[in-house]
Amino acid sequence: MKKKIGISYTETNFQNYWNWFTPQELGDEIELIELSFEKGNTDDFQQCDGFVLTGGIDVVPELYGGAEDYPHKPDVFLPERDQFESQIYSYSQAHQVPLLGICRGMQYVNILEGGKVFEDNGEPTNQIHKKGTEDKVHGVDVIKDSLLYSVTGVEQGWVNSAHHQGINPAYLGDNLMVSAYSATDDGIIEALEFKDKTDKAFMIGVQWHPERMKEKESNPLSQKVKEQFIEAVKNHK
Repeated sequence: MKKKIGISYTETNFQNYWNWFTPQELGDEIELIELSFEKGNTDDFQQCDGFVLTGGIDVVPELYGGAEDYPHKPDVFLPERDQFESQIYSYSQAHQVPLLGICRGMQYVNILEGGKVFEDNGEPTNQIHKKGTEDKVHGVDVIKDSLLYSVTGVEQGWVNSAHHQGINPAYLGDNLMVSAYSATDDGIIEALEFKDKTDKAFMIGVQWHPERMKEKESNPLSQKVKEQFIEAVKNHK
């Protein structure tokens, strides 16, 4: 019976996440499932051996006690998506299912664990991190004593960037630790994982977009993270 990776549907560039997992990597062992708040296919959760929480528009601010109005606020929020992905995350933790959080996905893990994000990082930071016509590119520093380091083998690297919100370091979620920071002087948190990994499945959250890096096949901050996630999916019981 094939292992299955559930990818949460996003209104922006969903196909990039789907295509990131190549036929060669999936082989005959793994297949992908679209988990969609529009379909409400929560019954498919129990088929999944791994979950990807994707990027997309901002989480509803009331979920983390944020201001209702702020710069670069989306025209419309998607509370149905927030609710659906909250169920994905709850299921993943209750059943020890590997999970990868990307951009919004990482931020939402922090929120669901009781943390907060900045509604907007501010214009100086947005000049470095917020997408313009193309993704921005900047360096990151990886914490050596982290799962992310053991997976990638790098202390520094380059990532793409397309976000105007970031995790508030004063409100890190329960049992979460930072595993990478922006190499610029803005203190942006670039990766998260569980601090105490006892009885926890694989979980890495990244602020960048590994699924659409220009050199994703050769950049360990994309390829190695994906490879380790796939390995965790294969080993999920």
